[in-house]
Amino acid sequence: MKIWVNGALRDSETALVSVLDHGLTVGDGIFETVKAAGGRTFALTRHLDRLTRSARGLGLPDPDLDEVRRACTAVLDANPVELGRLRITYTGGLSPLGSDRGDAGPTLVVAVGGTKRRPDTTAAITVPWTRNERSAVAGLKTTSYAENVVALARAHEQGATEALFANTAGALCEGTGSNVFVVIGGELHTPPLSSGCLAGITRALTIEWTGARESELPLDVLERADEIFLTSTLRDVQAVHRVDGRQLDGVPGPVTAKAMRIWDERAAERLDP
Repeated sequence: MKIWVNGALRDSETALVSVLDHGLTVGDGIFETVKAAGGRTFALTRHLDRLTRSARGLGLPDPDLDEVRRACTAVLDANPVELGRLRITYTGGLSPLGSDRGDAGPTLVVAVGGTKRRPDTTAAITVPWTRNERSAVAGLKTTSYAENVVALARAHEQGATEALFANTAGALCEGTGSNVFVVIGGELHTPPLSSGCLAGITRALTIEWTGARESELPLDVLERADEIFLTSTLRDVQAVHRVDGRQLDGVPGPVTAKAMRIWDERAAERLDP
């Protein structure tokens, strides 16, 4: 496998960063996961825009997007995969131990791994931990993912593939790596960015393409919603057939099925919408 590290492609055995990289020692970093099919990325411009927003939110220098694009192309050319998870990681770089950031400059790593198309439906659980909508990093796609690792492990223990969080106000927020949509009375809703959820690329496109409304929703909406689905880079639009102990019948329901169909049609029309 070839991996891009700080300006060049390297073999996986020599694709190294320092053990003192701030992304490793304190999680001072950001990332993007981009879907790649047949060596071609989807919605790369939107992902790079969000990479820049996340960098600014952490106080990191703006990434060189021309270099990032070159890195993505080089990695995909060097590692042909039918369907891939292209990962762009950008960190505070070599720094002293502790929270202070060093002056060596950021680290950029781009790698790809093969993946498979997700099932059309999945199960999710709710977890007792909350998202802090007032956090300094709320809405940023940072590498500080330990909270998600713990929550996702609990989901797997209960036969699910996603864990859903409320925020500190008790409102529905997001999953560990997805946004959530619900259908109530035939209308499609998703939590607003003010809830503390990530501004998902698939979320934004789904809102644009389906007319979904951004609405403050209590967590217990999951107990009565007619339909529920998740969105993310690799899930696209994925119906939910179980939340905790609640089974949803007729999944995917009509609104979800329409959203899935719209997604497939529109995503096939443009690789960089």
